[in-house]
Amino acid sequence: MKFPVPLEAYKPLKLDPAEKTLGKASKEILENNISLLRDAIVFFTACAGAKGLGGHTGGAYDIVPEMLIIDGLRRGGARIHPINFDEAGHRVAIHYLMAALDKKSGMSISDLLHYREYDSGLPGHPEIDAKKGIQFSSGRLGHMWGHANGVAEQNHDIKIALFCSDGSQEEGNDAEAARYAVANNLKMILLVDDNNVTIEGHPQEYMKGFSIARTLEGHGMAVDIGNGEDTEKLYERVVKALSADRPIALVNKRPMAVGIMGVEGSTKAHDVIATEEAAEHLRKKGYGSAADYLSSLKDETKSAQSLGSSKETYKPRSEFGNIICEILSRKKDAERKKVLVISNDLGGSCGLSIIGQKYPSIYRKSGVMERNNFLVGAGFGSKDGYQGIYGTFSVFMEMIISEIAMSGLNKANVLAHFSHAGIDDMADNTCHFGINNFFAMGGFENSNMLYFPADRHQMKAILEKVFDNKGLRFIFSSRSSVPDILDENRNALFAGNYAFTGKDEIIREGKKGCIVSYGEMLHRCLHVAEEFKGEIALLNKPLLNQFDNSMLDNLCSYPFVLVVESQSINSGLGIRLGAKLLEKGYRGKYSIMGSSKHGKGGLSEQLLNQGLDIASIRKMVKKML
Repeated sequence: MKFPVPLEAYKPLKLDPAEKTLGKASKEILENNISLLRDAIVFFTACAGAKGLGGHTGGAYDIVPEMLIIDGLRRGGARIHPINFDEAGHRVAIHYLMAALDKKSGMSISDLLHYREYDSGLPGHPEIDAKKGIQFSSGRLGHMWGHANGVAEQNHDIKIALFCSDGSQEEGNDAEAARYAVANNLKMILLVDDNNVTIEGHPQEYMKGFSIARTLEGHGMAVDIGNGEDTEKLYERVVKALSADRPIALVNKRPMAVGIMGVEGSTKAHDVIATEEAAEHLRKKGYGSAADYLSSLKDETKSAQSLGSSKETYKPRSEFGNIICEILSRKKDAERKKVLVISNDLGGSCGLSIIGQKYPSIYRKSGVMERNNFLVGAGFGSKDGYQGIYGTFSVFMEMIISEIAMSGLNKANVLAHFSHAGIDDMADNTCHFGINNFFAMGGFENSNMLYFPADRHQMKAILEKVFDNKGLRFIFSSRSSVPDILDENRNALFAGNYAFTGKDEIIREGKKGCIVSYGEMLHRCLHVAEEFKGEIALLNKPLLNQFDNSMLDNLCSYPFVLVVESQSINSGLGIRLGAKLLEKGYRGKYSIMGSSKHGKGGLSEQLLNQGLDIASIRKMVKKML
């Protein structure tokens, strides 16, 4: 179909940097372009949302004015580096749109209709793709400014434009990058979208005293604060910044998703705009066909029932908070005061927000500051009987490895929930893959405890068991929902009288080989074990980094052992279990199935791309028999 927002009406501007003010004709074209591109972003991001693929609308929508001004000045001869570096990778929609409008890139306008789809080349965060005209990778907040500083060191004679967000500016990396840029007088222009919205709230409310402008000034940067929606003034400020003799930050104030009824200024603007609100906005702007097409889309995310599992699926990551609330409800008020829950702006995704609703006095919305927040939890939990509860995505655990090590040395008590482990349902793509969970082990055996429950019932059993334990305990869960694991009588295996012991668990018996798995991969392996009923054993390993000799001896009796996990093949369970079996003298066949490739977008297709789908597991079992 033809893209229903008429992007052929877009008129690329050449803006002469010698002109200090924006001419009337240029202003009219610029504002028409801004409106057009913003409506296009609303449309194609909402399409992804309607298909069940998620996405992000508000951030990309916000920065259209400054993006077009920088682009126009570059076309007009301004010496600005050709890449629009963006530290907030979730704003990728504007970069895809700009690439589609660039006839020299390999992106077409029709490609935008497939935003976040599997193998479309348009994943949820930008990854370098010369064929599509994407020239940088981004997606972990706080990681782009330092990179841009390095590019500035390559190019002392041109300006580097870096698009920034208030969320990313909360990261400690940005403080270091600011000091470096100032100390070395790099030719940086920061364009900060200061919209006072992050995922979980409004920074001016949950982080009182924090000011992006004052913080940057404190590092020695020149700062220019203005209204990001005043195109004339914004143009003048950008032109002035081009002649600045030191790094400068343009802090652009605006409500997020300005002009979208029911969304403007709200936290839901960060995520993908809802179908109904997007359709209403598009109709109001005169794009009835776009609204009709959007409204016709259906959620394409379907999961087939796995053999040996329930038809219904649930999200253990969400259940985490409900279970913690249940545990806290049984404690006296004085005991609850010895718990501090710290969210890294992802409370809804990690199941922490429900704790904040029920027990607000012990809950902290602590922004995008993973390193500090873990240390706060550890410091709080450094006294006997106290503990910090911490939550973020598994991928961001990679940012706090040193903090984990020092917290262990301080004998801290922290219960950390890392959701979005593995790759399943990860349209956000490679930069958000949680495939190095075993980094949390630290350098010593049997110190930190790593748990990955297979379903909601096992999540409850594990939390009930370890909540009051001492030390660092890490609970992992997937982004995807998972079914209940059933016993051979089709009862929930981990419900009822089940008690978590920390031991490896035989889920199905068999003699010709054994599959070892855990977490969100267990139900897929169970499906295969059921197909080979009575032939292939299935072992669940919910406590990832402990090995009991009796089970190792048992595994040595099988003709083959196959480890199936969504963790990296270079750092997961497979390499560790293999080493243990070698020590035991195992001489059977051994293989590991895990993550080894960059992502291709989509949801469950990420498993297909890695060769971790049920058909691939079945194929490997047949090969090893």
